[in-house]
Amino acid sequence: MTHYFLSGIGGSGMLPLALILKGQGHQVSGSDRSRDQGRTPEKFAKLEADGFCLFPQDGSGLMGEQADVTSPVCMTGEFNRPDFMVVSAAIEDTVPDVVAAKAAGIPIIKRAELLAQVFNTFDRRIAVGGTSGKTTTTGMIGFIAERAGLDPVVMCGGVMKNFGTTALTGKGKIFITESDESDGSIALYNPEIAVLNNVSVDHKELHELRTLFGDFVSKARVSIINRDNAEALALAGDNTQTFSVGDAKDIQYKANGIAATIDGHRLELSLPGIHNLSNALAAIAAASALGISVA
Repeated sequence: MTHYFLSGIGGSGMLPLALILKGQGHQVSGSDRSRDQGRTPEKFAKLEADGFCLFPQDGSGLMGEQADVTSPVCMTGEFNRPDFMVVSAAIEDTVPDVVAAKAAGIPIIKRAELLAQVFNTFDRRIAVGGTSGKTTTTGMIGFIAERAGLDPVVMCGGVMKNFGTTALTGKGKIFITESDESDGSIALYNPEIAVLNNVSVDHKELHELRTLFGDFVSKARVSIINRDNAEALALAGDNTQTFSVGDAKDIQYKANGIAATIDGHRLELSLPGIHNLSNALAAIAAASALGISVA
């Protein structure tokens, strides 16, 4: 068991990672300036109720046996010195947690690096990339896999309404995650199945995106690519399977959703818009590559 201390544990990227690490049997503690400022107290109360040991973001959580362990959660067992401190890419060197970790000689690892390390250890690995639609598609694939009884681990950039959380901590052999191109961390993932929704200029220039996404899909056993997006389709290779809203029949737009027929099966989405039909087709294609039937 490894002890990870997450600085900014309540953040949108850190929180699901914390849940996944704990679900994998590791010890997880952390701090967050939002907690210190009294913001979203219900979120941090839930973390403590789930067994996470939380500290002020003043460096005290990096002190091991010398830490002022006053939280009831922290006092339920021996609080040992963290093996690693995990930070986001944007954290400043002046943050007290960083200063304390360096003084104590505790290795500091970036959140994206650790997430990719954990992801790459799984037998079955689905990563979702693209300029837009990553979170929705990741949640859809996770929902399909969970309903198919595969008990997946899922890392999602937003709250999955079906589960009320940003992460699933299943015990199966499948890890499903969205992968981010904005910080270049997509290059760290080694997916078995790579989903590419679309490619357009956002965080990086187009030539950079072509390289990042091209490497991403080329190293997968199967790449799932949207052929409605020319830039994405240009990255297709021998391992590629494509999807298109043109594959859908009898599309019906509804006030609160969209419906279509896919391979003879009627699909009813409670999410509106042709873009969400495209996301659903990506998810169905990824699940099919995983061995789940379209039906």
